[in-house]
Amino acid sequence: MVISKRLSSALVVASLAVATTAHADPPAPAPAAAPAIETPSLHHAPQVTARISEDITIGAVVDRPDRVKRALLVFHGGGARGEVEFERSSEGPLGYVAVIPATAVRPDLAYSIEIETTTGEQVPVFATRAAPHHVTVLDSPADRREADLLTRLKGRRSVVQSSGEYASFGSTTGSVAAVTPPGGVPVPATTRKVPDMFYRIEGSYTYRLLGTVSEFGLRAGIVRGQSLVRGETDPSKYEVGLNYGAPRIRLRAEDWLHVEGELLTSVTEVGFAVGGGGAVLLGDAYGSKLVLGMEGIQVFGVRGFTRLDLVANSRLMLAPMIEVTTMPHADVAGVRLLGEAGIDLGGGIRADVRAGYQARRFDQGGPTLGGGLAYAF
Repeated sequence: MVISKRLSSALVVASLAVATTAHADPPAPAPAAAPAIETPSLHHAPQVTARISEDITIGAVVDRPDRVKRALLVFHGGGARGEVEFERSSEGPLGYVAVIPATAVRPDLAYSIEIETTTGEQVPVFATRAAPHHVTVLDSPADRREADLLTRLKGRRSVVQSSGEYASFGSTTGSVAAVTPPGGVPVPATTRKVPDMFYRIEGSYTYRLLGTVSEFGLRAGIVRGQSLVRGETDPSKYEVGLNYGAPRIRLRAEDWLHVEGELLTSVTEVGFAVGGGGAVLLGDAYGSKLVLGMEGIQVFGVRGFTRLDLVANSRLMLAPMIEVTTMPHADVAGVRLLGEAGIDLGGGIRADVRAGYQARRFDQGGPTLGGGLAYAF
């Protein structure tokens, strides 16, 4: 009986415990974690190469633009530094673009990209300011052409040159007054032959730019000679000549076509005179080519010429030339048949030798002899 009562009491206590547990409040749920803030990012294809002096357009896609205050492309090159902000673009599949200006596109060009978030944080997304991405900058076709020419010329852009020439056309028959002695009886004019000749001494300087302006230069010199001046009977008037200066420029139209222009200013035996000249070069400007040119100056005369430069080998250039001229002071044009040889002596030194024959009439003429020396550096 006692055991039965104790067992009944235990069952009652267990039943009360179960009932109490069943009616208790359930445990409170654990608090949910706060959602993580997504960091914005920018994606682009890194620029590997570029053409010198040409703008570079960098396109990009931005993730979470709502969290971006601005995206910056930081660049430096050619002594220029700057920051370019990416802007929205409606062209192409990329939503944002930034342009590196042509002035910075030089061999030392480098850039990095960073984002400034709406919270004010600066986030580097491609390279860094301290370690930027370097771009290989390629020469433009014009730069490569200039570099090739400069290599051919062995880096020598400047040329100084001196030259001299003597030319005789024979003589011209004319009426010449005899010199009357002091207090004497005037002597009537007589017909006699007057030498038709001149000599020239010249110095020049040329600088080779090798671009659209291929080169420019200045030459100066003196010409002295004798020529029958029609309408003059005083023999002293037959001493002719000029002191001249001539700036010139050569322009490149194509690799095979160059054009030269020149302005002549001078002082002749009768006063100040001006003139000009020009030439067209067909072929290799610093090799084999055909040159068609003309030149004229007040009082002294005009000339037109054709010259063919032929490169015989690395050290020798031959140049036959035909010239038609009224210089000096002639009223009848003469024809000159000339030949010139340029010999490379090495070290930028070249020697020129010229020879030929000219005449104004078929039955008389004379020789040409000349030469020059040039130094390129």
